[in-house]
Amino acid sequence: MLWKPPGGSQVTNERTITSPPAAAAGSPASRKSGYRPEVQGLRALAVLMVVTYHVWLGRVSGGVDIFLLISAFLMTLSFARKVESGKPLRLLHHWLHLLKRLLPAVVVVVLGVLIGTWAILPASRWADILDQAWASLLYRQNWLLADSAVDYYAQDHSGASPLQHFWSLSIQGQVFVLWPLIFAGVALLHRGLRYAVRRWTRLDDRLPGYRALLAVAFGAVFAMSLAYSVEQTAGNQAYAYFDTRTRLWEFALGSLLALALPHLKPGKALRVVLGWVGLAAMLSCGLLLTVDRSFPGFIALWPTLAAAAIIVAGRSGSRFGVDRLLTWRPLVALGDNSYALYLWHWPLLVLALAGAGLSAPNLWQGLAIVAASIVLAVLTTRYVEKPLREWHWPQRRAWRTAVVIAACGALLAGPVTLWQSHMVADEAAAASQPRELTPGAAALAPENAGKPTPDAKIIPAPGAMKNEWADIDGLCTGANVPSDPLLEGCLQNSPPAKVTKKIVVLGDSHAQQYMAALGPVAKSHGWEVVTLLKGNCRFGGESDERDADCNAFNKASAAYVLEHKPDAVFTVASLTHKEAPFETEVPKYLEGIKPFTDAGIDVVGIRDNPRFPINMPECVQTKGPDAAECNVPLQESLAASSPLDAYRGKVARLHLMDMSDFICADGTCPAVVGNVYVYKDDNHLTKTYVQTMIPMFEKRLLAATGWK
Repeated sequence: MLWKPPGGSQVTNERTITSPPAAAAGSPASRKSGYRPEVQGLRALAVLMVVTYHVWLGRVSGGVDIFLLISAFLMTLSFARKVESGKPLRLLHHWLHLLKRLLPAVVVVVLGVLIGTWAILPASRWADILDQAWASLLYRQNWLLADSAVDYYAQDHSGASPLQHFWSLSIQGQVFVLWPLIFAGVALLHRGLRYAVRRWTRLDDRLPGYRALLAVAFGAVFAMSLAYSVEQTAGNQAYAYFDTRTRLWEFALGSLLALALPHLKPGKALRVVLGWVGLAAMLSCGLLLTVDRSFPGFIALWPTLAAAAIIVAGRSGSRFGVDRLLTWRPLVALGDNSYALYLWHWPLLVLALAGAGLSAPNLWQGLAIVAASIVLAVLTTRYVEKPLREWHWPQRRAWRTAVVIAACGALLAGPVTLWQSHMVADEAAAASQPRELTPGAAALAPENAGKPTPDAKIIPAPGAMKNEWADIDGLCTGANVPSDPLLEGCLQNSPPAKVTKKIVVLGDSHAQQYMAALGPVAKSHGWEVVTLLKGNCRFGGESDERDADCNAFNKASAAYVLEHKPDAVFTVASLTHKEAPFETEVPKYLEGIKPFTDAGIDVVGIRDNPRFPINMPECVQTKGPDAAECNVPLQESLAASSPLDAYRGKVARLHLMDMSDFICADGTCPAVVGNVYVYKDDNHLTKTYVQTMIPMFEKRLLAATGWK
């Protein structure tokens, strides 16, 4: 979002907003007669929308889109006047000056977030937040979030990153580079056309003006970006939400509004109507529309056109106009601090919820978070933004401005680099420990019963937890490639030189996690393994308890098996839950596997592992491995009697496995066994822990199937 820091030049309805550096921001003495405070009021309402929706409603408001429009609107007016008055654009000076105004507050907030992260958040989240600190500093946070498809609009903010709201600032920073290039390029085109026309014709009076050429350029950007935004939002909304290209049309709309504004002269009555209708549409957008799941497609026209209507309404000259509300002094003062308020509110919300163990604040908790955000915003504006903005030394030379920017960046880059280096060293130290210090599942073997596990660092190190998914070598090749596009994610381990058995793994991520054991066992026996996996889609026959996509995927997977006729199919044969009943049979499991066994294909069904209402490694990192919360009673994790017992003798060639005694022991299901994290989150086994189960897994697999 763009909040022009108070004291800078802002333009609306072709009139200039200024405030002398010597006056206090927001005070009457600081404003010249041409000041239009309704823009600050509009900016304040927009940031209040963002804050309110985040804190209490757990939704997205559309306020970000309004800020994007306003930023391009103001920038276009400024650059258009420069070109038309013959002033040099001085793009490098412009970029340096802008970065000097915006970056200091960013550095202060990110440093505050890092302190809060160290004090409150578990170590397994530090690596991602440090990566996002770099992304925030370098204005590429949106692309980092897009690549990881972050759920920015999740209802529970306690597990969110305290820096992910920097995505909008990153998009804006990228546009702040692109837009001046468009202004300069169109200026050169206009100058060239004017020269050519004057040189070869005498029709100079018919030459399109600079603003007309700008309108054509931004009209093209608007049309192309909006079309792309609609397409991408329909196909991959989680990525599109953070994609700069899907947001360019919002900036282009603001630029087109600036160019059209001199020709829009509504009467007093129409200004009143436009203002109030625009305000009502703006405030109701997030309540009436599914902003979080449909933006930034064409639905984002709602808040942006609403803001445009308010800008067109301008100063109505009527005591009934919306500008009477927008010029309310406290609202204008809040607008002066809106940039810093946006920066602070999200990290305070995330850190407060994480520290208190809450998923959402109540009314009073939310008010406390908002009040603290406003206080920090005012302090940041007054003691960081304003002094640096009014410091004359950097303004005299471009290199001085660059030095200030580099110094600000170094204030953040230094601590981030040191922290990341320390984490890398910790990971290396944990990984280099002798294997006997981290036996993992072997500590639960009968021969080790009662033996204490030696003291050692728990592995994997928290910073390496994100790499704890089981490895699968690559996409399916050759005859293993599915013909059904639903199975395009087919993966396989590298086939051995001589294949002695072919196995297909079906199911979800709980089937994938056992590839950390099945993969190595398969390679040692010359087995080829193909995986057909879909998240949150346990394999079984068609059932109303699954969604349509899962049923279709399972049907396609079954057809693949019957077509390729492997020697065996590997599945997870029970289904665990976070709440009672803690474990049940997989819906239509026997019906799903029976066509395989009827075709002479062996089926291996392994018992599921527990799920928990908390993140298990984070529990250890915040409370210690011996905390009761991190050692959940067995009766709250698995069924008293394994659901697999109900399958015995009902289907020939079904072979059942149960590894739960190497996951839970002595009446508890712990987060750490043998100095190894058992879980990478609230329900998935770590790759490292499953690898410690390989000898036991191999023994039970061969015993269950009778394979040699």
